[in-house]
Amino acid sequence: MKPGHTGVKRLWLASRYSWQGLRAAWRSEAAVRQELILIAVAVPGACLLPVTGMERALMVASVMLILIVELLNSAIEAVVDRIGPEHHELSGRAKDIGSAAVLVTLLLAVLVWLSILWGYFSAGL
Repeated sequence: MKPGHTGVKRLWLASRYSWQGLRAAWRSEAAVRQELILIAVAVPGACLLPVTGMERALMVASVMLILIVELLNSAIEAVVDRIGPEHHELSGRAKDIGSAAVLVTLLLAVLVWLSILWGYFSAGL
């Protein structure tokens, strides 16, 4: 086991590091800023729709998942860029796969929202 802080002190430090990471992502990643704005619009929007609690949870979770995957993708890109600026096939592959993960998550969110909204609007037809 590695030595370090435990208990409340560890929780406090971990929370502080997480906020530092969010602030760094906000400052350096346009995609993170766009996705946080999307969340700021989508979450209240989901709360205003007359959908079930489970549907609302799926809608909110799907847009939050976009941010989670984007943060992981940004971390991958930062590590790859830290290694060096020269082009390497594996570095490019890592960045492309991270980007693909974001795309798949975006498509999932669109599918979730369209499925739920279709059910809502088609019931009124």
